[in-house]
Amino acid sequence: MAIDISHQDGVAEVVINNPPVNALDSTGWRALADGVKRIGERGDVHCIVIRAEGRGFQAGVDIKELAEDGTRIVDVNRGCYDSFANIYDCPIPVISAVHGYCIGGGIGISGASDIVVCSEDATFALTEIDRGALGAATHLMRLFGMQKTRRMLYTGEPIDAAEALRLGGIESVVPAAELREHALSLARTIASKSPKALRLAKWSLNGIETLDVKKSYRFEQGFTLELYTSPDSQEARNAFVEKREAQFEDEA
Repeated sequence: MAIDISHQDGVAEVVINNPPVNALDSTGWRALADGVKRIGERGDVHCIVIRAEGRGFQAGVDIKELAEDGTRIVDVNRGCYDSFANIYDCPIPVISAVHGYCIGGGIGISGASDIVVCSEDATFALTEIDRGALGAATHLMRLFGMQKTRRMLYTGEPIDAAEALRLGGIESVVPAAELREHALSLARTIASKSPKALRLAKWSLNGIETLDVKKSYRFEQGFTLELYTSPDSQEARNAFVEKREAQFEDEA
């Protein structure tokens, strides 16, 4: 399965495991959304760690699924929205442990989390501009601020772990071999606190944020759908699948 879930001693692990790059199709996003929601409803789990197996954390949506059937964009959008919303709204703290690449939907996952820790080899990017899509700028801005978000969204350029730490978007950076235990150790510390206090703290922290994360991302998704129905978007997706440079026409 693309999403594996286990729990022990008050801490749950949600593991993304979908080789080769941990991109998720509409079914995978639904599994993530539903899995996080179920864990949050358990009374015996007090913190969640989201991590991944393989070369990187998460590479966004499955472009090949959309190239084969463009109508799947509706299900993909819903799955992404519900995944990010369920992480953000989860009544217990959620830690994202990022290694390797964190792209597109990976930004949505980490940017919706309470705490992000990463390995020294981690990179963060929104490559949607090169894939005929938009989205997750809300979550990128929650991590790295407006100026860096705009540059990353317009260019598709990544930043590395050191820059992410400098910008204050992640809590800590550790060697890759230590990442899982580092995240679990932090989760165990959090889970040892009063369950009532943790849930009220999460509720209060979400309540004092100035950005309405869910409303903002939903607004973005409208533009994603508008772009997706354009010839430019189709050309970008085709070029990606065919491993060639995209050719765009000037706006009339």
